[in-house]
Amino acid sequence: MAQNVHQSSEPRTVAAAEFFERVAPGEKVLVPQMAMQVRGAYNTYWELQLPVLELHCTFESCGGVRFFESKNELNAEPRELSSHFASFVCKNCTKSSKTYAFTVLIRSDGASVELTKFGEQPAFGPPTPARLVTLIGSERDYYFKGRRSENQGLGIAAFAYYRRVIENQKNRIIDEIIRVSQKIGAQSEVVEDLLAAKSETQFSKAVSTIKHGVPQAILINGHNPLLLLHSALSEGLHAQTDAECLELATSIRVVLTELAERLAAALKEEAELQAAVSRLLAKNTAPSEAGGNGG
Repeated sequence: MAQNVHQSSEPRTVAAAEFFERVAPGEKVLVPQMAMQVRGAYNTYWELQLPVLELHCTFESCGGVRFFESKNELNAEPRELSSHFASFVCKNCTKSSKTYAFTVLIRSDGASVELTKFGEQPAFGPPTPARLVTLIGSERDYYFKGRRSENQGLGIAAFAYYRRVIENQKNRIIDEIIRVSQKIGAQSEVVEDLLAAKSETQFSKAVSTIKHGVPQAILINGHNPLLLLHSALSEGLHAQTDAECLELATSIRVVLTELAERLAAALKEEAELQAAVSRLLAKNTAPSEAGGNGG
């Protein structure tokens, strides 16, 4: 029986890059061949081999997934638990960085290393788009609390925080949809429904007043994003397990993020279209005006 308990508590094995990129804080993992024995002039020590990572660069003019490299030289001793910090810098722009705090325990054979991450900055998980931060406005602190709860597997807490963000920013979200609707010339009934929805205090009641839907430009896989959010929020906390709430919380975040992106894209496309039309009209009218003056 004791042997089975020991086997079940054995941490899973991952590559060094996966530990930094995808393992959530708090989990202990086993990384093979991460420590290398080095013979110095006066002693022998173990040096940690830090990998090159593929991370999202947050520097505005760089952006996207880039290679990150660390210049830190970290040493450890076998069978001795030690704490370390390592910073990785974007190799493309050298402006963006990410720092990890973690513990290291080199096993007695030196072939594998136990690693436990206890923090990283920026926080673990995919980056939050600036458009979403703008959409949620003053509720951004609660959103990030929800994001941290989601990263830590705290489903009920994450769900509660995300629900608060949506309930409190209902009018701001609807205002942005109205703005898009008016820009792209949506039917008046659509705008009237959205204006009526703002008068409702609860998000669920607001969504139920929208009979004519939303502009096609912001549909997500053909579905009204407000109805998708309402569907997730209506599940409530009391009837769901923590794991079920975690799934719902993740779905809420993904839909809300996609909604923010589609709202911004719709406004950008409309602005580009208007600019293109204006340029073409200006070019078409210029010759005729010149000809008129010459006659």
